[in-house]
Amino acid sequence: MSRQPASQQTATRYGWSVVCASWLAVFCLFGYRATFAILKGPMSLTLGWSAAEVTLGYSLMMVVYAVTAYFGGLILDRWGGKPTYALAAIFGGLGFALTAQMRVYAAYLVTFGLLGGLATGMLWVTSTVSVRRWYVGRTYATRWGIAFAGAPMAQFALAQLVGPRLSAAQAALEATVFSALGMDTTAFPATERSALLVEALTNPLIRTAAPVAEALAALEAAWRGEMLLLGAIVLTLLAIAAFIGKRHPEHYGFTPFGAEPQEEPSVCAWQLRDAFSRYAIWGVMLTFLASMMAEFLIWTQVVSYWTDDVGYSLQQATNTYAVIGLVGIVSMPLMGRIADAVVARVGREALGRKLLLVIGPLIGAAACGLLLHSQRLALAYAACVLFAIYWAIVPGSVVGYTGALYGCESLGRIWGLATLIVMGIGPFAGSYIGGLLRDLTGSYTFAIAYALGSFLASVLLALTLPLALREHPA
Repeated sequence: MSRQPASQQTATRYGWSVVCASWLAVFCLFGYRATFAILKGPMSLTLGWSAAEVTLGYSLMMVVYAVTAYFGGLILDRWGGKPTYALAAIFGGLGFALTAQMRVYAAYLVTFGLLGGLATGMLWVTSTVSVRRWYVGRTYATRWGIAFAGAPMAQFALAQLVGPRLSAAQAALEATVFSALGMDTTAFPATERSALLVEALTNPLIRTAAPVAEALAALEAAWRGEMLLLGAIVLTLLAIAAFIGKRHPEHYGFTPFGAEPQEEPSVCAWQLRDAFSRYAIWGVMLTFLASMMAEFLIWTQVVSYWTDDVGYSLQQATNTYAVIGLVGIVSMPLMGRIADAVVARVGREALGRKLLLVIGPLIGAAACGLLLHSQRLALAYAACVLFAIYWAIVPGSVVGYTGALYGCESLGRIWGLATLIVMGIGPFAGSYIGGLLRDLTGSYTFAIAYALGSFLASVLLALTLPLALREHPA
């Protein structure tokens, strides 16, 4: 029996269901990423692990994320987003909940690194490609901007949820340790207090002293409790996403919103070998890779940079970090509309997305420059505003550019494999290099400078992107 197209009202409702499901998925995906920057300090203090050791769990999560993204893309192309969201709900809830129970390093790598990676890997390709399958051309970035607003909402809302309890517990630990050492905390700047606290806790006599042990236990209970709460949030929201998510529009007898045949490739079905034999996909992957190395270094290290190098309290650093999310709630949908306006103005989607991929990393580099002058709080806030704008431009533009050249039918598997490669290298390398540079130099400043250079490399790579493919597969 042939499938009859549903009404236009149904199509509109289904399209918005896809956007809403993607919003929830992105919220949970970036909830994993954003809260790590706040949780890693207390975890390091209470468990006695170095910054690089704690960050390695996050880096491992991103490697597993990358591998899972490829298979998530295959599932998406065949069955739509419902099964990937359902799997992510299970793995994501367990990842946080079991990390809250672990006490040995190997277990941490499995619970946060493996389970967290399986969950988040199911979300990125599914959310981006699902929206792209329903909205193309001059409609894509606007709808994706709305969906991607879930990321800054997670960064802002979850920072406010997690930050206060951890900040209070860490401040109490600091006061207790300095009291045990017979030191006046006001006699040292914040940057020195942080280093002294870490050094003091390496002394078993200090660490096992009754008041200090009690303060450490309180801080540990705080971050473990917050992780349990985060697990419940992820499980609930992704279960809702699995319920409301839809398959591709063609399954219901629709064409994507905004489809203009003259702008779409004449052939949409690609074999991976054919797709990856063109420079276009490698060029956009390298562009994205350079930006991802910088971006994830910033996301994982900036709170520690502000507390250890600049002298912010954990609460002040958390609140400043939350500005990225607060601004992003507005910048995501706004920049989506601007991006679609750029495409409409130049009259060619591939050219419009390429221009955005040049502008976005330039803004990221400028943000890093301001970040290096965070002693002035106003400049730190300005850096956060620029990071929110960068963030609203680049992730959606790489998918938009790829879809403009390769079409929609095979986009899940193409972008899934691209994500495997990019996310298997960029986030792991960026976040780990940030922690390693801190351990080697005693400062996060060199890590921020490294991120600035990586953003500039992304700009140069974006300039090489072609605007068309020479031929399509037969």
